[in-house]
Amino acid sequence: MTMEFEVFKEQVSRELKLDLNSYKDNQLRRRINTLMTRRKIQDYAAYFQMLTRDRQEFSNFVDYLTINVTEFFRDIKAFQELEKSILPALLAVKPRLKIWSAACSNGAEPYSVAIILDELTSQRLHQIEATDLDPNVLENAKRGRYPDDLLRNVPAVRRERYFETEDGMNVVSDEIKKRVSFRRHDLLADSYGNGYDLIICRNVQIYFTKEAQWRVNGEFSRALRPGGVLFLGASETIFNSSELGLERVAMSFYRRSDKENRLSGGEQTR
Repeated sequence: MTMEFEVFKEQVSRELKLDLNSYKDNQLRRRINTLMTRRKIQDYAAYFQMLTRDRQEFSNFVDYLTINVTEFFRDIKAFQELEKSILPALLAVKPRLKIWSAACSNGAEPYSVAIILDELTSQRLHQIEATDLDPNVLENAKRGRYPDDLLRNVPAVRRERYFETEDGMNVVSDEIKKRVSFRRHDLLADSYGNGYDLIICRNVQIYFTKEAQWRVNGEFSRALRPGGVLFLGASETIFNSSELGLERVAMSFYRRSDKENRLSGGEQTR
């Protein structure tokens, strides 16, 4: 039995609860076809059966699909803006911040924020939540073990203070680890929290369709407190952001306005 790609996507969305329709079609098809070639499978129906019967294969599928690539202080200029401007302004309003690192991948991003906050507000604990769709990458994040190339933007003084060397790997200190809590979350399917001072979601939405980007950014806006900030990747821009109650305050940074969000749901009004 053969299966069309569109049917495969619908089956995965319905049976495996993974929304493939919100990913850009050409990129998605290319990545899935690569996986099928590696498994020597030529038909989408056979691959769907493999995903439903083999939990490890489905785990590998999610892992490959979610492109877990990041590093500490990725895009150093953006993190300098976060450290010198964004976080001090947020701390001036609230001494203890509620932060969400969405699609956190290997954990380098939330740990980077925890390091900055430790330097800005020593001994003060903040709420840092880190989430990702992929359970495997979350387990790696909890372990906090990284090769040298992921720390290329970490100055020597920070390495010495916040990392230990173990079997050739750089291990995040327990003091920083305990400041971050990890859990699984699907940006395209699960509910969002609220009252966040800062939400970080970088270099993920570039793989989503325009409609999915609009829906996700609308959810982020509602999850922020008025005055809260959304931190995106360098290549990610929210066009007509004011329709989501967001205003651009710097490259990659959007602040939720004090006015009530114009959208009551996740649909685009244009």
